Amino acid sequence: MKRISFLIIVLIVCSCGKNEEIHPKYQDIQELVFASGQLEWDDAYNLVVQTDGVLTQLTFEAGDTVQKGSVLARVDNKSNQINTQTAREQWLIAQQNITPYAPALLALEQSIQAAENKYLQDKKQADRYERLQQSNIGSRVEYENAQLAAKNSWANWQSLKKQYAQVLQQAKQQQITSQGQLKNSQILEDYNKITVTESGVVIKKFKNNGDFVRKGDVVATIGNAQKIQAVLNVDENSIGKIKLGQKVYVKLNTHKEKVYLAHIAEILSAFDAASQSFICKATFEETLHQALFGTQLEANVLVAQKKHALLIPRSYLDYGNKVNLKGQDKPLVIKTGIVSTAYVEVRSGLDENSILLPLKP
Repeated sequence: MKRISFLIIVLIVCSCGKNEEIHPKYQDIQELVFASGQLEWDDAYNLVVQTDGVLTQLTFEAGDTVQKGSVLARVDNKSNQINTQTAREQWLIAQQNITPYAPALLALEQSIQAAENKYLQDKKQADRYERLQQSNIGSRVEYENAQLAAKNSWANWQSLKKQYAQVLQQAKQQQITSQGQLKNSQILEDYNKITVTESGVVIKKFKNNGDFVRKGDVVATIGNAQKIQAVLNVDENSIGKIKLGQKVYVKLNTHKEKVYLAHIAEILSAFDAASQSFICKATFEETLHQALFGTQLEANVLVAQKKHALLIPRSYLDYGNKVNLKGQDKPLVIKTGIVSTAYVEVRSGLDENSILLPLKP
């Protein structure tokens, strides 16, 4: 009998608890969208090898602060060095070829001087025969030969001057070409240097001294440690609720006891296939000390809030926004607003005097 009585009491208590009356109540509500993610540093970039060879003189480690323009390592590529030296020597020769002391120009200058002297002599002779001819002295043939000799020497003199100008122009063109080749070779030789393009902190180091590297290999990742962002993965069902400027409450896996305040600073428009989510970036309102790149985090984005809203427990809301009311045989459809983890805002259909019943199992 005692056992039977105990079972009856338990059933009565359970039955009473199951049919407990719940009234809507007024209080503040917030709607939060959960997102996982990680810490990343803004302006992060990869330091990439631009030529093949063996890595040498590597002078950095992860965590080091590096300045723009500093050389962090070198690639031993002797081919680039040889090409630069060859181009420099060719350029020096081309430079010499445009001076008045260049062998080709000097020889032409001498030829021009000789041609000018010959023309002056032939012209003098032609003028003499012309005066004799006017006085009817001497033969016509000698006069014509003198005139022809002066004409030919003039043409030869002018031809040599044009030839000099042409050779000088070709020498200048070769000088321009060799100068361009030298600059290109110097650029290629500079590829032997691995130079910091923007100041920052070394986030990751991927190569060591003695490693053989190819063009395109990543030596290190560098970022701006002063600009830390939370990169959030937001579910496609929730991305429509995310707006720029919304508050974000962030917990780092390395400091779970502290909540950091941030705000949505960027919403990437494309779906990220790797994470199967949309990517949002949040900027912190306070400085993060000793924040490690890639630290995993959990975030809650505040997408809506309301003060003094009429609320019911979320567990009492059925599909189709239906609730069970005491004294009614059929569920009632209500209009809802903000939905939080535990509560739902009621915009119409219920008041404080309504009595809710649990959903039927």
